[in-house]
Amino acid sequence: MKISYTFKCDTTEQKRLLQELKKSTYRPENVPHTVIAVSIEQCRINLYTSGKLLIQGKRAKEWIEFVLEPTILQRIEIGYDEILDPKSLEPHMGIDESGKGDFFGPLVIASAYTDEKSVALLKEVGVQDSKRIKSDRKIITLAKEIRRILKNQCTVITIGSESYNRMYSKVRNVNKMLAWGHARAIENLLEITPDCPRALSDKFGPDNRIKSALMERGKKILLEQRTKAESDPAVAAASILARAGFVMALKKMENDLQLDIPKGASEHVRSVAENLIEKHGPAILTKTVKCHFKTTDQVLAAKGMTRHDLPTFN
Repeated sequence: MKISYTFKCDTTEQKRLLQELKKSTYRPENVPHTVIAVSIEQCRINLYTSGKLLIQGKRAKEWIEFVLEPTILQRIEIGYDEILDPKSLEPHMGIDESGKGDFFGPLVIASAYTDEKSVALLKEVGVQDSKRIKSDRKIITLAKEIRRILKNQCTVITIGSESYNRMYSKVRNVNKMLAWGHARAIENLLEITPDCPRALSDKFGPDNRIKSALMERGKKILLEQRTKAESDPAVAAASILARAGFVMALKKMENDLQLDIPKGASEHVRSVAENLIEKHGPAILTKTVKCHFKTTDQVLAAKGMTRHDLPTFN
């Protein structure tokens, strides 16, 4: 049986699609009535003059999920594979975090409770792993939709820079901090949905790390941890809520400092941090960045300083 998918692309989507399909990765094909027709291994892609997009082949779904949906359509269309994971429709909560790899801004952990009805509604509005969504505006819009659909059966924990640095100075381990945050997100959501039977999280360390941080109520829930847990709709919803919390916190920081704050830990990020030190002194780092990053040493060295110039946490 030939595997095929069809989509209707508007003008903006067609422009993004043409930019993608003109890359050298794709082999041009000659197909009547098409704007462009190309192929890659085990996948053929035809954009017709009518705006219809036809994708065929064994790797069609893979291309849709990793290229078409996140970069061209910027929405989810073919959904989660419930046949492969029937438990995704059962009542459970998902937990995920945002900001762990960003020098500026907080660490945000969110939890979201879903069931069969809410999963269907989440799919309709395009909920997917937040890392596949490039637009901050779309993240914030989806977060509002998630809260509406879940009727606020979700929680968000934000560990701001000062609290983050104070906590790290005591535990000296990011995964322990993540475990604490995941445990709090589980406990907080159990206060709203006390009958939730199961929690699912991405695996970032030993299985017992989150369990050991849970309190009495949380220890009764079945806790599962697995790699690529964001494919689960509850975890995907939590990932968007966490990312929205991070984005909003960064926007507030920008307003407070009257400065554009970049994400990640790039050379541009270091340059912005150096400018902040010039204006506010080294202590500003403890209030805006994750000081255990090596980027801190690089930024301080560029200004002729060391970690000894930073305030200490008691």
